[in-house]
Amino acid sequence: MPRINALEPVTLTLDAGTRDSMRLVGFSRSGLATWLMLPELDVLFDVGECPLEAVRLGHVLLTHAHGDHARCLPRHAALRGMVGNPRPAVYYLPMELLEPARDWLTASLRFEGKTRPRLPDLRGVNPDELELLAHRRDLSLRGFEVDHTVPSLGYTIHRYKRKLLPELLGTPGHELARRRKAGEVIDAPVHQPLVTFIGDHTARTLREVAHIWDSPVLIIEATFTADGDEAMAAARGHTHLCEVARVLSDGGAAIACSAIVLKHFSLRDEPEAIRAAVARHIPAAFRERVHLLI
Repeated sequence: MPRINALEPVTLTLDAGTRDSMRLVGFSRSGLATWLMLPELDVLFDVGECPLEAVRLGHVLLTHAHGDHARCLPRHAALRGMVGNPRPAVYYLPMELLEPARDWLTASLRFEGKTRPRLPDLRGVNPDELELLAHRRDLSLRGFEVDHTVPSLGYTIHRYKRKLLPELLGTPGHELARRRKAGEVIDAPVHQPLVTFIGDHTARTLREVAHIWDSPVLIIEATFTADGDEAMAAARGHTHLCEVARVLSDGGAAIACSAIVLKHFSLRDEPEAIRAAVARHIPAAFRERVHLLI
């Protein structure tokens, strides 16, 4: 096994398909830990570990309950108060996990001797409902169901704004103000995808959830990369690199992502072997767009 430290992050600066790049900072190895910060968006995807730099992020999006993705949720909440951040973080998670998470956190606080446990702000997410992030009203969140061995969600973060209705383009400002004051709707919400993150998933998710390929940045798993491990990937609710390659090949020009990040590689695999497998399997047309979180 290579020397691996789950608190040593990898930093990727990616083309997000806009005038701005997107910075990802985090770590992901199967069974050990997954956590990924998007500092400029104030978002932390999963919390399998909790480095101090993650504590300042105000939105934690939990994909599922496996320990390597979730175990440091209590730590994040505790440290945030300890370092003096006056604004509580918000923790988003699949709706099925809301009550179990409350039970878990209550037990954890009581274990520490707190007789009146005060829980963090936990918010259950229903699939395919759009909502604005609690502390970033210019960003919206959409959770969607993911195929794994336990209830799981992926998340898409959108840039949110309101756009003047087409039929009102060219209308003088004073007339728009009059209509708004009269209670007339003069604009409509626009949710522009920025980044999609999926924790653990099978290849079925990549084939069946079409909207993920519209995000400029897509972050997915490729846990298994070795030839012959395809059946093991399916049995454990994960994805093999060759399945990612097949979906890319089949999607072709319909795949709009500017950057596709692969993560969650098996602890058995050395970085050199992972890179060699990616070079061997990923179609040539996508190699410049594929990035590895190793």
